[in-house]
Amino acid sequence: MPEPARIALLVTCLVDLFRPAIGFAAVKLLEEAGCTVEVPRAQTCCGQPAYNSGDRDDAKAVARRVIDTFAGYDYVVAPSGSCAGMVKVHYPELFADEPEMRARAEELASRTHELVSFLVDIRGMTQTDAHWQRSVTYHDSCSGLRELGINTQPRLLLGSVAGLEFRELPDAEVCCGFGGTFCVKYPEISDKMVADKALDIAATGAEAVLAGDLGCLLNIAGKLSRLGLPVEVRHIAEVLAGMTGAAPPIGAPKA
Repeated sequence: MPEPARIALLVTCLVDLFRPAIGFAAVKLLEEAGCTVEVPRAQTCCGQPAYNSGDRDDAKAVARRVIDTFAGYDYVVAPSGSCAGMVKVHYPELFADEPEMRARAEELASRTHELVSFLVDIRGMTQTDAHWQRSVTYHDSCSGLRELGINTQPRLLLGSVAGLEFRELPDAEVCCGFGGTFCVKYPEISDKMVADKALDIAATGAEAVLAGDLGCLLNIAGKLSRLGLPVEVRHIAEVLAGMTGAAPPIGAPKA
């Protein structure tokens, strides 16, 4: 087991507002990996919506707050490839013309990781004690896959979940059409992309689809529901932590 580490959990806006169960699952997994987890109360959005919209001034203002808030921890971990990618890849780019802030951004970037890749690549986790009697498929979120190289790590850990049958998703690496503000700017294109994704998911015959980004999952869950395709939608952290009973599937109608 690696040395104990002090972790700051970057909860992410979507998890905080729509799916807190993912945050609790992340804490459980990190503690099982020998980490002490703190959730800084001063944290805000990572600035990705502003950045994606070309609003560099507001994105910089948010990034400065995040850099201050997450100083001093051994690692910063987010249950989201897109938010982790924002901090790890785009913060240094934001401050390319400010040497002092760029150095601080690069230092934070060096300590920032997406949850599942952190568990596997940094903490050396290869299995969990979770049990879930489902056939599942997995969607590779764009930012996690392309910016952070997350692909084999979730499949490795899912392979250790007792009772789980994994079915590979055709074109798993193809975008679901969410893309942050992309789905707002180009709704017709986004809808076609998520429709294709939903049909690919259904074609696997899997009972559930998992991913590491809640934005993708909300988009996919909505389209599956509108198409009348009965596929359960969950964040991978909920499954790996054995916490699928803590909340209904994503997108499920409220009782």
